[in-house]
Amino acid sequence: MKEFKDRVAVVTGGASGLGKAMAQRFAGAGMKIVLADVQADALQKTQAEFEQAGHAAIAVQTDVSKGAEVEALADKAYRAFGAVHILCNNAGVAPGGAIWEQTEKDWEWVLGVNVWGVIHGIRSFVPRMMRQDSEGHIVNTASVAGLLSPPGMGSYCVSKHSVVTMSECLHQDLVAAGAKLKVSVLCPAYVPTAISDSERNRPALLREDRKKSAADLQQEERLRHAVQSGRISAEQVADSVFQAIQAGKFYILPHQKIKAAIEARMQDILLERTPTDTFTRR
Repeated sequence: MKEFKDRVAVVTGGASGLGKAMAQRFAGAGMKIVLADVQADALQKTQAEFEQAGHAAIAVQTDVSKGAEVEALADKAYRAFGAVHILCNNAGVAPGGAIWEQTEKDWEWVLGVNVWGVIHGIRSFVPRMMRQDSEGHIVNTASVAGLLSPPGMGSYCVSKHSVVTMSECLHQDLVAAGAKLKVSVLCPAYVPTAISDSERNRPALLREDRKKSAADLQQEERLRHAVQSGRISAEQVADSVFQAIQAGKFYILPHQKIKAAIEARMQDILLERTPTDTFTRR
């Protein structure tokens, strides 16, 4: 994709973190922006910032785990701007803890946002984007947790591995259909954002009242520290995404040093050996 001025980008999870940074990068290239987020106050604040900067932007409060809300997001995007050229299925949550301690509500929450959110985005937008018969790009935000399997991140890894393979399958299906749309899957490591505080947006019906174990609390603190210690900013990741769209690049790995851990996992599979704890190994 080479032309960006006056084209349209939809970004879920667009009120903060990576989503906001990507939306700002697209707006800086002259694109019209559709911001979607479940957190109403942050969404309104971000929309106001975009408008004050002179960018064309609308905001749509959206719970991506609900298909009807994502379909409504697509309706509003097309009604406002007439087309969508970039779709970023970016909204995500990051619970932690031992996989056997994850409750049904935990699983429903993380899979609803991280997996069903991407499914709903693909189903609601891709057919319409294909009918435009113009250049377009879908970016699905996964994580290096979609390429690795570290301890204490079971449900999150399950969700992000799903996003990686979903993106690969989407690419293959679009190629087979002769579509003009390209796909990228974004797999960053730790970036200083509010992802470690995802619980702030957890629906009341899916809140878990169980007392967290000492191991859970330690894992949460480790994740919070690791996220805030990330050495690559959200803005740098957003620039990597923009460059990947320009180049038609599929895999986006902003943290190049993580490739050694990914290679170790791939070798585990090829050599049929017991999985390596790639985080400890590093």
